[in-house]
Amino acid sequence: MTIKILSVMLIGFGGGLAVGAGFVAILTVFGILPRLMQISKTYSKLRSYEMSIILGVLVSSWFGLRDLTISSSPLILIPIGLASGTFVGMLAAALTEVLNVLPILMKRVGFKEQVLVLLMAILFGKVVGSLFHWIFFVHL
Repeated sequence: MTIKILSVMLIGFGGGLAVGAGFVAILTVFGILPRLMQISKTYSKLRSYEMSIILGVLVSSWFGLRDLTISSSPLILIPIGLASGTFVGMLAAALTEVLNVLPILMKRVGFKEQVLVLLMAILFGKVVGSLFHWIFFVHL
């Protein structure tokens, strides 16, 4: 029985290391955090970014392994949702910019002069799509 438990622990630890290394590799190779700090002009908050990512991964992993539900007021969930959405949006924007998706898209579509129009279309599309998902599919 002890060998079985130790085997499961070793496999779980190895899997966690592999996934964590992949996550860090994506953040490092694509240079997402430096670009995110450059866009938001928050170079002095490097340690905060690092700790936020580490704590976010640890807490979400812990909750993912447990069957826990948090009962709270919807008023508490609103700022949490806004903060999460802001971070994910900024991370997606930094990733998009790092991969040079927008310049290629603007060149192909012919939007060289209307960069703001393209960015606002992406922004509003994301907001409308997220609202549609949360209003119509989450509350079924």
